[in-house]
Amino acid sequence: MSDHYDAFEMSPVPTPGPDAVPPEPFRGIYGMPAFATIPTDDLAASTDFWIRGLGFVDLFSIPGEVVHLRRWAFQDVLLIPATGVPGQPAGPSLSFACVLGQVDTVVEACRALRRDSVEGPRDTPWNTRDVVVTTPENARIVFTAAKPFDPSSQEARNLAAVGIEPPGTRRGDNDRHA
Repeated sequence: MSDHYDAFEMSPVPTPGPDAVPPEPFRGIYGMPAFATIPTDDLAASTDFWIRGLGFVDLFSIPGEVVHLRRWAFQDVLLIPATGVPGQPAGPSLSFACVLGQVDTVVEACRALRRDSVEGPRDTPWNTRDVVVTTPENARIVFTAAKPFDPSSQEARNLAAVGIEPPGTRRGDNDRHA
């Protein structure tokens, strides 16, 4: 028996597909279940890159203290002023969902702002197309887009091998867990 169940209704991420439309930036105020705080030694330049390159909006700013950026619901980043930003990207990365139609746009926008800021895109064994972006503050940001699900693909077999089946195929799919 699997403890996995469908809970897609909680997510702003649209159903994967070539015509998937991303949600508009979410401007509501809510208790954030998770967020990243990223130090920068140039708040203005970092804000500009995140907005023009990665498609975030400035939800609100406290001048000289914090810039609260957001894309979709639950995709929050706080830029804070700091000195001594690392010279190289740190080991961990932070991933944000996008749709396939946004991958090339992100690549082009980020390369226009910082030529060598993008790695990829590359397809993953778990059925996504990923782009790694290094921001001005040397954060490694991954934009990840789910690809349409092909039940006969190697990616589908990879997911099935760890107990993840497509919606509607598992027994108890209509059961909801509290």
